[in-house]
Amino acid sequence: MTSLRAEVVVASNRAAAGVYEDTTGPLIVDFLTDLGFAVADPVVVPDGEPVGVAIAEAASGGARVVLTTGGTGLTPTDRTPEVTRALLDLEVPGIAEAIRAYGVSKGVPTAMLSRGLAGVVGQCLVVNLPGSRGGVKDGLEVLRPVLVHAVEQVVGSDH
Repeated sequence: MTSLRAEVVVASNRAAAGVYEDTTGPLIVDFLTDLGFAVADPVVVPDGEPVGVAIAEAASGGARVVLTTGGTGLTPTDRTPEVTRALLDLEVPGIAEAIRAYGVSKGVPTAMLSRGLAGVVGQCLVVNLPGSRGGVKDGLEVLRPVLVHAVEQVVGSDH
């Protein structure tokens, strides 16, 4: 399994500027490592177009999964879904729906405000996670039982 590469993209203007250290990216790296993916340190970029550039570079560079964190809310700088959608060959709406539903079911009504997407860019599965630690943890719990299978399905592996 370690032959499959993953990448983590953190969308945060303040973390990219060094105002504070991101704490969500390392959670995602640990999760992916536990699942057997080869993953480097998170790529921390400002919100907006730099997120799309990072996703595109990861996908074209051979990553089989890209998990993003941040930029999925309602503020004017939250542009992760828009830059992600522009890259997608196909959407996988059930993943994003399940992440939102899980958060709401755990008593976090603001989970329904996340606009995160999931889909495929070439042979790479891309999933937008919220920017909060709690939202990331919830999203990873949703992904745990399906992520490896989903990544294998993208290239047509048998069930």
